[in-house]
Amino acid sequence: MYYDEFFPFYAAYADPLLYERENIQEKEFALMKSWYPESVRRLQERVEQECQLLDYEGSRIYDEYPDRWMLRRMCRDIRETEENTMEAQMVSSEKLEELTEVLLYQEISRRRCRRRRCRGY
Repeated sequence: MYYDEFFPFYAAYADPLLYERENIQEKEFALMKSWYPESVRRLQERVEQECQLLDYEGSRIYDEYPDRWMLRRMCRDIRETEENTMEAQMVSSEKLEELTEVLLYQEISRRRCRRRRCRGY
C-alpha cells in the first residue's frame, strides 16, 4: 500500500500531548500538596522518600497485586520514624497510622499509573 502524501511515522503511534498532560497533573498534585498542614507535609515527604527507594524495575510496589503485609510494614516503619521526629503529638497513634496508610497507598497508586502511562500498557 502506497500513500500519495508523506505521513510521518511518529504521528501514527505517539500522542504529542501525553507529556504535557502529565506535567499538568504533576503541577496540580504539587499545588494540592502545598496546602497540606506542616505535619502532614513532612509525613508525605517521608512517604515519597520510601517510595523513591522502591521505584525500580521489578519492584514489589509494581506487582499486579502488591503484598498487603509488606505495605502495612512500610506504613508502620514510616509512622514509627515520624513519631520519633515529631515534637508534639498532634494526632493519636491510630489516626497517624491511618493517615500514613492513605498517603502511602495514594503515592504508590500515582507511581503505578505514571509508570503504566509511560510504558504504554
